[in-house]
Amino acid sequence: MIPLCVPEIHGNEWNYIKNCLDTNWVSSAGAYVGRFEEAFAHYLDIERAVVTMNGTAALQLALLSLGVGAGDEVIVPSMTFISPVNAIRYVGAEPVFADIREDTWVMDERQVEALITARTKAILPVHIYGQPVNMTKIMKVAEKHHLFVIEDATESLGAEWGGRKAGTIGDIGCFSFNGNKLITTGAGGMLVTDDQSLGERAKYLSTQTKTMGENGSFYHEEVGYNFRMPNLLAAMGCAQLEKIDEYIALKRKHAARYNQLLKGIPGLALPAKEEGFRSACWLFSILIGPDYPLSRDQLIDRLKKNGIQSRPFFQPVHRMPPYKDCRTAETMDQTRKAAERGINLPSSVGLADQDISLICSIIGNKDL
Repeated sequence: MIPLCVPEIHGNEWNYIKNCLDTNWVSSAGAYVGRFEEAFAHYLDIERAVVTMNGTAALQLALLSLGVGAGDEVIVPSMTFISPVNAIRYVGAEPVFADIREDTWVMDERQVEALITARTKAILPVHIYGQPVNMTKIMKVAEKHHLFVIEDATESLGAEWGGRKAGTIGDIGCFSFNGNKLITTGAGGMLVTDDQSLGERAKYLSTQTKTMGENGSFYHEEVGYNFRMPNLLAAMGCAQLEKIDEYIALKRKHAARYNQLLKGIPGLALPAKEEGFRSACWLFSILIGPDYPLSRDQLIDRLKKNGIQSRPFFQPVHRMPPYKDCRTAETMDQTRKAAERGINLPSSVGLADQDISLICSIIGNKDL
């Protein structure tokens, strides 16, 4: 079986985790937590990073830290994993759904301003599948209307817009280290910001708003959250981060190979390249058009029969029961089309060239 996307573990993971076990520092205290935060902030060239137990917690923490809550609206794409939308609801706010661009499959920045009302508090662009949103336009609209911007970069660590890494352009950026992400801690997430006071606020909220008295007792000024990452997972994160440039280079190499072999096949739309951005190529994704001899789901089944795992694009969140009554853009046609036609192909860091050749030969077989 050629899997969709699995971790690559061949660095210092065993050494660092063993050190945690040998020293008994396995929970949320321990040297690797701070080390991971500092190393991650350094990689992104940003002031502050705060570890969390997963990417969803980072998104909820971002909204809480900015004071987003009941009565507020947050603009978000419907073409996304459901986490950012759920996080909006967790804090009592309401999602407002934007459509996506036809070419890059991320939030259509041209629609955002039309969705703003007096209740809008923030914009939450999602950089899906490694593709960054047009952050230049998003930031201009946010500045004009005095809105916060929270970047969901959970699928796009290493992507760039205008020479800056995804997650570092808005007020807050959020990342995930789930097992299928570019680097993994098994589970875990990270919040980043260039605002030190905002970073301190996030750290305070994520650790149960705990302060310690002179006698060692705990005191809590307000409601807090247990979003901490254990030292064990942070140790793995430190090891994974040491390999990040190598992993991104391999992801981009795989994407270039896919593009080379799939280019020109009738009925396939490949990932667009827009001036000013550089994809992290987390997943290589394509759209199946009407000129292709199989439907999207038929192709998924054909790949499966040949021992190849693939996955359809996310289904529109605005059509799901918890969110079907939420406000949307005037048209959501591109989200609908992508959800019906999109497919993610195997994209593990360790994917072999011969695997890509096999996958592409099956997709390009004229005798389908």
